[in-house]
This record gives sequence, C-alpha cells and structure tokens, in this order.
Amino acid sequence: MGYSDILYETDGRLAFITLNRPEKLNALSNNLRGELMDAMREAEHDDEVGVIVLRAQGRAFSAGYDLTPSRAADDDNFVNKRSHLPETGTTHPGANQWARHVVMTNWTIWELAKPVVAAIQGHCLAGGTELATACDFRIVTHDAKIGYPPVRAMTTMDMMWTPWHLPPCKAREFAYVGDSFSGDDMVQLGWANYAVEQDDLADFTEKFARRMSHVDNEMLMYSKRAVNRQYETMGIREALHSGTEIQALSAARAAGAEWGRRVREDGLKSALEWRDGPFRDFRGAYDSAPKDRAVAGTTREEKGGSGDY
Repeated sequence: MGYSDILYETDGRLAFITLNRPEKLNALSNNLRGELMDAMREAEHDDEVGVIVLRAQGRAFSAGYDLTPSRAADDDNFVNKRSHLPETGTTHPGANQWARHVVMTNWTIWELAKPVVAAIQGHCLAGGTELATACDFRIVTHDAKIGYPPVRAMTTMDMMWTPWHLPPCKAREFAYVGDSFSGDDMVQLGWANYAVEQDDLADFTEKFARRMSHVDNEMLMYSKRAVNRQYETMGIREALHSGTEIQALSAARAAGAEWGRRVREDGLKSALEWRDGPFRDFRGAYDSAPKDRAVAGTTREEKGGSGDY
C-alpha cells in the first residue's frame, strides 16, 4: 500500500522514513502518524534492515500535531475507521483520550527491536518532540528549535518525557513555559547526541546509522532491550501513562476552553498568535500578535498590543 504523507526506502542495512508534508512543516496528522507506524513495522520485519533513520523534508522536522480538522476517515488508509486515529494494538483509546493515544503510539518505536535515529532540523515542537524522544538517537542541527509551546494555554505535555531526559531544573523550564532550546542546548543537556551544520545533517546521520548497522540485528535487539528494560524497571512506562491523566485534567480546566473558543471563532492563526504573543517567539513573533493577554484565573484585564518586550 502506498504512502501519501511519508516516504519509505531502504538502502542496504538502513531503512529511511521521511516525513513528507513540508508545506505544513510536517505537522503530524493522524494519517501521517498512521503511515509512520506502518513504515516502522515494515522496517522491523525486513531482515535486511538493521537501523531505521527518521528524517523530514523541508525546513522543519515537525511543527507538532496537526491542529486543523482531519480528513474523513475514508480518505485515510492508515487510521482506525472508528476513532480516526492510528492503530495502537490491543486497546485503542479514542480522541477523548488523546494523550494516552500519543503515548501508546510512540511506545511502538520504543518496543521495536531495531534502533531508530532521528535527524532533526528547524522546528521540532510539541508532538514533534514526543516523536523524536521516542527514537533511540537524535542528531540535530545547531540552530534547531526544540520546544513545547502548547503548555502556555492548552494542556500539559501529552507525553511527559522531560524528567527522563533533562536535568530537573531544565525539565521544569521546558514543561512550564514552552520556550524553545537550540540544538546545541539539547546536546549539552543530553537529549540529543550530536549537533551539526544543516548541510551536514543528512550525511552525518547516515554515517552514524551505517556504523551502527555493522552490528548484527539480534545483538542490536538485545542491547536495545537491555537498556529499555532498565528504564522500565525504574517506572518510565507507568510515569508516562500517569502523565496522560494529568494532561486530561489540564484540558478540562475552565481556562482551557478559551483556546478552543478562539480557534473556532477567530481561526487557528489568530489563536496561535494569542497563545504565543506575550512570549515573542514562534507565531508570537508577528507584529500583529498581542504583546500581553489576560492570565487565566486572574482578574487582570487584557491589555492592548502596544507594550514593549
């Protein structure tokens, strides 16, 4: 079955999976996520493949989950026809359990016998960080931007990975404010393996993966499982799932409805400018974005957009 939102190819011991929605900054639609997991399973069952490389077309790895309305399920070949979400295995949480679905989908990569190397350029935001974190290795460009802006007004992180990959103070900064960190920052913090120039990303990542592919498949499988089981013994799976319950509570808070209202009434672009405007980054960098807004749960009135930051 052909893919529409990703590219899949093999070259010797490597399988290459490419996110292929550059015009949407590789926003993770349900169909793309379904195709991605199908391709991961294809590579898993190919005995000739030893290492999987995940990369992206265009100027961004991924701007996060696609917040625009999904296509009809009949148009998507890689989603469950009942929930319109990618398959997750024996159980299948619906849209009202979004964060749990995210964790279960990304856990597919964790459970693969083969290592996955992510090549990350440009923006890697929100759901893009969760997808990248599920991979075994991350190669980034020096100026990549890794962040989670939805925590500013929408919900907590869907997959609370930061305490497992960042020092405590930085884990909190990432999860509380949503500011972006550069590729160089994320190497220093231990989330990424190496930072390279944009022009060198593809070549460096391929060489890194090919070097690993000299190890036989069974040895790679046992090494990956040996490491993963240590994290599981420490409770990573239970912790990620417990985080989805907190995400559901944060989505149900009274102030959480404001985001949805703005999307419905003013459109997604306007809602993003409202969310990020006070922070002066991402969509908030636009001159039209508000430089201040009412803080939910307080009596402070919303100010105009003439303040200086």
